[in-house]
Amino acid sequence: MEATTNTFLSWLEKEQNKTYENFINGEWKSSLSGETYPVSCPGKNNIVLGHFPYSTEEDVNLAVEAAHQAFQSWSQVPGPDRAAILLKFADLLQDHLEELAFILSAEQGKVLAEARGEVGRAIKETRNVAGDAIRIEGTTLPSEKSNVTAAVKHQPIGVVAAIAPWNFPVVTPIRKIVPALAYGCTVVYKPASETPWTSIKIMELLYKAGVPNGVVNLVSGSGSKVGNPLTNHPLVKGVSFTGSTGVGTRLNEMAARRLVKTQLELGGKNPAVVLDYEDVNVVAKEIVGAAFACSGQRCTSISRVIVLKEKAEELVSAIKEQMNALKVGPSWEPTSTIGPLVNKDQLETTLNYIKIGKDEGATLELGGEVLSEGEMGEGNYVVPALFTNVTPEMKIAKEEIFGPVLSVLEVESFEDALEVANDVEYGLAASIFTNNLSLANRFVEAVESGMVHVNHGTASQAHVPFGGVKQSGYGAYSIGKTNKEFYTNVKVSYFQY
Repeated sequence: MEATTNTFLSWLEKEQNKTYENFINGEWKSSLSGETYPVSCPGKNNIVLGHFPYSTEEDVNLAVEAAHQAFQSWSQVPGPDRAAILLKFADLLQDHLEELAFILSAEQGKVLAEARGEVGRAIKETRNVAGDAIRIEGTTLPSEKSNVTAAVKHQPIGVVAAIAPWNFPVVTPIRKIVPALAYGCTVVYKPASETPWTSIKIMELLYKAGVPNGVVNLVSGSGSKVGNPLTNHPLVKGVSFTGSTGVGTRLNEMAARRLVKTQLELGGKNPAVVLDYEDVNVVAKEIVGAAFACSGQRCTSISRVIVLKEKAEELVSAIKEQMNALKVGPSWEPTSTIGPLVNKDQLETTLNYIKIGKDEGATLELGGEVLSEGEMGEGNYVVPALFTNVTPEMKIAKEEIFGPVLSVLEVESFEDALEVANDVEYGLAASIFTNNLSLANRFVEAVESGMVHVNHGTASQAHVPFGGVKQSGYGAYSIGKTNKEFYTNVKVSYFQY
């Protein structure tokens, strides 16, 4: 499909308003509730993209039981065979990249270039993780006795509950499902209620790749009706969740009562500390790109710029220049660089924080307006906002907004910058811009963050562990070798001969 406005809208007209089902034990099944709910397009709220199952605990039970049964055989499939299926799945993602990007863009709102990038990232992660299926290393330890051998191996934990957010509806579920399968686990997956359409296509491609019945199951619905029963189910042995810190904390409490593993990727309030530079425009471009990708609806978005006072005026000017080059518009317009927010609630939340910032005494330097003229009035569009004269105690400097709002805080020294950077409850990602290698190293060591970037925005890579500290994460990091800590249990054996 060629990426033109007319092509996209013609495709959307053919594909909209269909009814979809859950995917359980290799079959498409209506929810036992008999109910569905509509999902609308964030760029045109009057377009109903589809109707999805409003599932219940009974649907969850069917899916978990199917996954539990499938685990008995899937866990015994040799690692190279599991890897072969996952590599075929990656090839199918590549073949259907444009279709997936269209679906993603229609239901989530991100512009097509970003949507393609997300699918491409999912392909990279799948190919990287597929190799883990044949790299599940154990160890043999020297024994205290000459006639005893001591060994450590890793075994799959069983059924995994995968619960994903709406901001990355392709890469996040794949980041959970693919490693589960690589390590021999089975999955019951709950997509975000706002973005279940991409998950339908993911299930189709997994099945086409040869994933056996019951190994991956999809149950759509609300957190209370699906997410909670899934977390509490006695056959579920691990919960991988990406979303808000509040919801993640509650799920962790539920899982802890059963001593079940959790892997939590939560919120962020990510700083960019700016000390010095050779080219202010390079720094501004990195910051603006990291702040407003996915319309700021990204857990690793830069939301705070902490800059030395003598650099603030020049940096703010460069940031404004970069922001003025952004174009808010429908995701399917080739000239758009920022799409709509995912729904009206997210728009209202963002506008409320902009009001709070002004009420607290910060200066709204740029943006913050709702776009309501013409076709813009049919969607959830807001101009990215830039605040100056922000102080560390303000809500816009403390709380995760999850929208296109960037705050600038001025400090006197590196020590002050580090203190302000750490003075939030989150610790996901952080950036520092400096030519001073000593200060860069000090920042990397002292900042309370799971991921740190030097002279670089907060973009991660497809083979490197991803996670946070403090209120930004709990349990094993996703991506890379750290996945083994979550998807497997350690078993120790002693052989006497």
